[in-house]
Amino acid sequence: MRKVQLYHSLDDLPESYRALFDGAHSDADFFASLAWYQNLVSNSLSKQYRLRLYGLEQDGVAQLLLPMCVRADPDASLKSGKLLAASNYYTSLFRPIHHSSSAPLRENLCELLRFMLAERPRWSRIDFHPMALDSLEYLALEQACRTAGMALQRYFCFGNWYLKLNGRSYQEYFDSLPSRLKNTLQKKIRQSEKRKDLHIRLLQTTGELDLAMVDYEQVYQASWKQAEAHPLFIQGLMQTCARQGSLRLGIAYVEGQAVAAQLWIVHGQIASIYKLAYDDRYAALSIGSILTAHMMRHVIETDRVSEVDYLTGDDAYKQDWMSDRRERWGLVAFNLATLSGRLAAGWHLGRSRIKAIFNAGRPIAKKVLFLTGVSGKEQ
Repeated sequence: MRKVQLYHSLDDLPESYRALFDGAHSDADFFASLAWYQNLVSNSLSKQYRLRLYGLEQDGVAQLLLPMCVRADPDASLKSGKLLAASNYYTSLFRPIHHSSSAPLRENLCELLRFMLAERPRWSRIDFHPMALDSLEYLALEQACRTAGMALQRYFCFGNWYLKLNGRSYQEYFDSLPSRLKNTLQKKIRQSEKRKDLHIRLLQTTGELDLAMVDYEQVYQASWKQAEAHPLFIQGLMQTCARQGSLRLGIAYVEGQAVAAQLWIVHGQIASIYKLAYDDRYAALSIGSILTAHMMRHVIETDRVSEVDYLTGDDAYKQDWMSDRRERWGLVAFNLATLSGRLAAGWHLGRSRIKAIFNAGRPIAKKVLFLTGVSGKEQ
């Protein structure tokens, strides 16, 4: 027997969902792991949002999970009618949680969407982001939303720079760097090796974390970065990664003082560069670049990763270290069975496209056409 279940807490999920999470993140997607969501919800999302976890089950066994949320203010949620992916600025990748070998994803998503669109009060918009544009999940969501009769809009979230190693050694990778960066690194690394007051620590276990987190915070506060919106999230992420063996926290010290820090996550064959900062007073040492080179050598030679991912953003410096760029996109689905959904579709999709939508002849169309100023004839 197949059924859709709605849960409001990760703790409420039956045990079979743990296996679903395990299968979803086994392909090196750390952002699809249960540990990721537990920390995200506890130390970030829970302050402003309420979870809505839509699960599809077959004979009591989880097949698919869509982690969604709404604003914690019930009045705001009802007025907006927006259902959002359980993600925020800390999230570099979102996707439905499913076994890659499970039944056709599109059909399963169609079942979830039918349930979601039948809820009362109705959702006017459903927003999924940030996703890999060329992924199976993005295509399946798009097809399922169209099957449900929703109007769709794709939107750009951010660029994502990454490095494919293709079996190269660290030296081979280093030799491929742009001449300017390579020359700077060679010069600054030689200078740093002559100094007796500069050293780098690489921390990976929970036993090393307490003092290291203090050093990390010291660097972050002295850097150009804005204050962390949810500092407990970063602490929780470090602890989560340390427990799983994924933590790579690099800290550079000068005269015993922490001056640069980088948080990397090694999961499967992918090393993700999650956070970095350095004390501006030590910029002349190129301390950030020295630390990046040190971390890069470790993940290539010791962790033997096949890919390094710089995650969120098109910052110019990322292009020097990485080889390729891809994009993360969002998908908004407008519920045309609601007035607010039709109005939003008209606003976002434009006059020409919304005319085609309204030509479906639904009873509410004339009222919406009047409100949006769009007529059935050319002006």
